[in-house]
Amino acid sequence: MKSFTFIVAIATLVVSFSACERISQITQPATPQVEDKSDEITIGVVLPLTGHLAAAGELMKQGFDLALGEINNGQLGNPQFKFIIEDDASTPEGAVAAFNKLIHEDGVSVIIGPASSSATEAAFPIAGENQIVAISPTAGKRGLGAISHFVFRIPLATDVVVAKGIPVTYAKLGYQRVATMYDETDGFSTDRDKALQEAFTAKGVEVLTTEPFRSGDTDFSAQLTRIQALNPDAIFVSALPPEKPLILVQADELGISAPFIVSSLTNVEVAAAGAAAEGAITFIDWLPTDDTPGNQAFVKSYSATYGMEPNAFVAVSYATVYILAEALKNAEATDSTAIRDALANIMDFDTVFGKFSFNTDGDAVYTPGVLIVKDGTLQPFE
Repeated sequence: MKSFTFIVAIATLVVSFSACERISQITQPATPQVEDKSDEITIGVVLPLTGHLAAAGELMKQGFDLALGEINNGQLGNPQFKFIIEDDASTPEGAVAAFNKLIHEDGVSVIIGPASSSATEAAFPIAGENQIVAISPTAGKRGLGAISHFVFRIPLATDVVVAKGIPVTYAKLGYQRVATMYDETDGFSTDRDKALQEAFTAKGVEVLTTEPFRSGDTDFSAQLTRIQALNPDAIFVSALPPEKPLILVQADELGISAPFIVSSLTNVEVAAAGAAAEGAITFIDWLPTDDTPGNQAFVKSYSATYGMEPNAFVAVSYATVYILAEALKNAEATDSTAIRDALANIMDFDTVFGKFSFNTDGDAVYTPGVLIVKDGTLQPFE
């Protein structure tokens, strides 16, 4: 009788467990069963290592690698990380292929990337459909974080940055008549120009002309000549890294004196533009001189490793890995649902950008800034 009772009890437990397992698969609880986190965690990384954005992609890779080395050397303890890096060739199609490969062939639970907003907009739905966590370090177009509960972004969205930058620059420069230029083939640039237009309408600022161009263009003389003839008080440029220095240099050659306010200008583009970058203003969120948590140690370590000062692309990539590491440390398991929940719960986490949080859409929350090029370097706009 005791043996029979024992067998019935075991059978009941098995049935109950199977039922619970089926319910778990249907409801996908936010707090999965705790798993062993001591093993190495493989993270997919999608970067533009060839194509139009290859130079930026290489800098981002350096930021990832530096953070990876620090974490694996025991600064955060277990778990250990491993990257599988895929090149998206600077295209949305390449990003889609890279995501599919990492998800369906490599079986990763987390992907860092893509970099551009256009690539991110194409790839994020794949992460959502497969319930894989994806974190873009640099995609700033509005609405991308809302694509899925499994996707997150480290940069501030265009409307957040513009909402901070326009009042600050307007108060000091007093522009009433402006011109804009934007890359019509890039998701971030088109969205930033739209955010600017909305801000100008709210401020009563007149937009004299909006001049489009395309990624890969090298001659901007026609657009700049039309702008010069209208004599605007300021010129706003929304572009990807390769085009920004060219626009500044060609504007300087034409003798345009109006201040340029350029999207996400970094020290790399400033150096490429040389003297033509002097006085250019940008809405960006980080400087090597910032006294934010760990920033000076990061700058020192990067400079010693790569022989140059880091730029914002390096900094945001470095911060991305540490933000993910914090989530993995706090997650109750290493499956994508547990990692997603841990990321969503990050609040006031110390990074090189300062206190960092995610909002309900998976978008970043921290304090934006405004910088100006003085004596060849980016400095606070005061």
